[in-house]
Amino acid sequence: MITELSKLSSGEQELMVKAPLLVCILIAGADGNIDRKEIKKAINIVQKKQKGFDPVAGLFKELAQDFEDKLKIIEQGYPYEATQRTPLISEELAGLNHVLPRLPQSYAKGYYEMLLMLAREVASSSGGLLGMKSIGSEEAKLIKLAMIQNPVNG
Repeated sequence: MITELSKLSSGEQELMVKAPLLVCILIAGADGNIDRKEIKKAINIVQKKQKGFDPVAGLFKELAQDFEDKLKIIEQGYPYEATQRTPLISEELAGLNHVLPRLPQSYAKGYYEMLLMLAREVASSSGGLLGMKSIGSEEAKLIKLAMIQNPVNG
């Protein structure tokens, strides 16, 4: 159990743990194709961040356990077509707007920044000219995660 999440309902805790996976699926699948490079990049980020000292390291530790399996299971629960999947995931991620303000501000800020970083890194891991760290147009539309409000600025 992650201490900062202990005052949340079980559904809210589940959303907090699931959201980084949803961000990966949202961004990686924005162009209609979730590619192996994008999944590999997400796995690398989660593995590195679980060893860090930032406020969300505990969450990354939980995520790192069977990350790829969790990602595949969650992905199967959504439509294959990006045009159908994106609005569903965006709506689910918007649920964080009711949860983040109830967390300690430093944790909420670190969590929000982690989601943005994850989106950027996954988006830049594949695509572009010869796959050279360029962000595709579909990913660029989603990378700022506009459906989630910055918990510090509101």
